[in-house]
Amino acid sequence: MCGRFSQAYSWEEIVAFSQPLTVPSDRPNLRARYNIAPTTDVDIILNTETGRELRKARWGLIPGWHKGGLKDFKLATFNARVENVEASGTFKQAYARRRCIIPASGFFEWTGEKKDRVPHFFSAADGDLLAFAGLWESWGNPETGEDITTCTMIVREANAWTSLYHDRMPCILLRRDFDAWLDGSGGMELLKQPPRELREWIVSKRVNKTGEGDDDPRTIEPFSDELPL
Repeated sequence: MCGRFSQAYSWEEIVAFSQPLTVPSDRPNLRARYNIAPTTDVDIILNTETGRELRKARWGLIPGWHKGGLKDFKLATFNARVENVEASGTFKQAYARRRCIIPASGFFEWTGEKKDRVPHFFSAADGDLLAFAGLWESWGNPETGEDITTCTMIVREANAWTSLYHDRMPCILLRRDFDAWLDGSGGMELLKQPPRELREWIVSKRVNKTGEGDDDPRTIEPFSDELPL
């Protein structure tokens, strides 16, 4: 599964990457985040009537049919397995109608024993951003009356190289497939094709704690003894 990732880019980088975004005239500052965990807000790219937009979404999809409050939804939905995303009662409506791209500068996986886990950071071998295939929903919180956008990241069986670190990995889209994914004309063939070439290095164990180093770019740098644990 993928339970941590990083989003660190400028407006210029994300606009070019999205091919391109519709940028609001009052565009907010983008906050670089290096150790993102589930249930926090992340950037997603989706199609709207005015074009391709960057929006915030709570990482952990809550389907629109859920009638209880936020604390009543007990499922772990920050990842959706590619094997059942089309048929799952939680994800199938979003898969058919509400797709998104989750831009990322990289993601984390761990090796070793639980008490001494070693974090590894994965990014595109060419240094570009990654495009994780995602789904989104709009859910009405009955406790506050607020409409909340939520999202999930689709994951697949790891390829031969990534399986050395974990048995799952995000479904990574190629740029040429952005339109087909977002408009629904493409499907499983996009999610199961060979992923982009990745690179990997060990990072500080600071990231083993949720939110630690979230605003610190050193979080994703190759580990050295000078970095605080």
